[in-house]
Amino acid sequence: MTLTALPSVPAVRIRTLNEWPKDISKPFVLYWMTAFRRTRTNFALQRAVELAEQLRKPLVILEAVRCNYRWANDRFHRFILDGMIDNEADTRKTNAMYCCYVEPNSNHGHGLLEAFASHSCAIVSDDFPCFFHPALYQHIARRWNCCVELVDSNTILPMRSTDRTFTVAHSYRRYMQKEIAQGLPDFPIEEPLSFLTVKRLQSLPAEIVQHWPVWTNDQVSQQLPKVALTSLPIDHAIQPTDERGGPVEAAKVLDRFIQQRLANYAQARNEPEQAGSSGLSPYFHFGHVSPQELFQRLASATGWSWEQLGKPNGKMNGFWNMGTDAEAILDQLMTWREIGFNLCWRNPHFDRFESLPDWAQVTLQEHEQDKRPFVYDLEQFDAANTHDPLWNAAQTQLVLEGRIHNYLRMLWGKKILHWTRSPREALRIMIELNNKYALDGRDPNSYSGIFWVLGRYDRAWGPERPIFGKVRYMTSESTQNKFHVKQYLAKYATKGDRQTENYQS
Repeated sequence: MTLTALPSVPAVRIRTLNEWPKDISKPFVLYWMTAFRRTRTNFALQRAVELAEQLRKPLVILEAVRCNYRWANDRFHRFILDGMIDNEADTRKTNAMYCCYVEPNSNHGHGLLEAFASHSCAIVSDDFPCFFHPALYQHIARRWNCCVELVDSNTILPMRSTDRTFTVAHSYRRYMQKEIAQGLPDFPIEEPLSFLTVKRLQSLPAEIVQHWPVWTNDQVSQQLPKVALTSLPIDHAIQPTDERGGPVEAAKVLDRFIQQRLANYAQARNEPEQAGSSGLSPYFHFGHVSPQELFQRLASATGWSWEQLGKPNGKMNGFWNMGTDAEAILDQLMTWREIGFNLCWRNPHFDRFESLPDWAQVTLQEHEQDKRPFVYDLEQFDAANTHDPLWNAAQTQLVLEGRIHNYLRMLWGKKILHWTRSPREALRIMIELNNKYALDGRDPNSYSGIFWVLGRYDRAWGPERPIFGKVRYMTSESTQNKFHVKQYLAKYATKGDRQTENYQS
């Protein structure tokens, strides 16, 4: 194929991190895969292929995992390593060299990326607005003497398509609908590596392979399965779940959702005793599947085409004309998920109490001294050792499975607010527990859920209540009256499921 056959990545998705020019005297273009850990429907990889073709230089893909990121544990490492095996297999018959690096001990990888940078014509990486990525980008911008581009492949509408921070879902939904009605969004190429014609690099520079155990191509499939998580300096108390990571498993989960769950999604997703959710959120977080893939599968499953778009109305239904269940998952994908990326991109303090709406900060602070019916600390919450069996069950599911049922996740957060000494302490505990255990934690979408508990994307509610003030109130009793939870409670019962007076303040 010729270069003209490869569509250019939209400029709004590309952010140049520094002023260094592309240096064609260097041997390769590097795609540093950090957030979009997939070879399909990936704007960042597409841009790397585009540059490799323009410069007529081989493309090297580097996917690495270090051991000293915050909350590093067996669960997250296993999910990433599963994806590495898939990604190597996907590149095997292409012209790209795939490299992976699993840091064997703390700081062993120091200098590795700089070494790759010193041999790169240009570097393309993933523009992710959360977790360690923003601080890492700032470090790179100051220190790397190499052209670096960051590419946004997070969402269907580019993060930089608006200069507005949206505060409620309705306003974002209306904006999104108007944007799409005015012009169909660009989708990434399904298999960008199929457009790569420059022959594969034969070997990495000696400087790299002599200092770091970087595996390339078939070495990955030989060496990666031998990696013992127990040998790495990470948290071994948090074990992998039964869910395998990687693009291959993500495709299976997507297939299962479309074939088995989509037809009843709008109703079943809120029932704790039904497997009604898509199950895709961990794969979105680790970049093993793209939002465009879900969108296209929904369109195909419903026989939908762009000609069926209705007029923008700011509502969940009536714009897509794709059916109630498909539109329910589309609202999660294109409203609630994307509004979280909008805030994280535009507000670097998205994880602080001060990022809440003014009304929420005021009302929570006004009720900060209210007497709590129970007060628990982080350790008691972590151990699911409260007086409330339903809350304990939700926390136990999080610890064991790396997720909480959709509706119960909201209740989980509301009760942490109810049973801690201050809203700031509640926020700290929610972030710690979610990011420590959840496969989809450390993500704009999960921060949206945590901060929704405290009023983000919500409105003031009445009547004003102790502790909550005007923030929406939820109880375990009302949840049990609204949904079937008997089997859920039985499945996740813990030793903490008992009434007690021990923690009353």
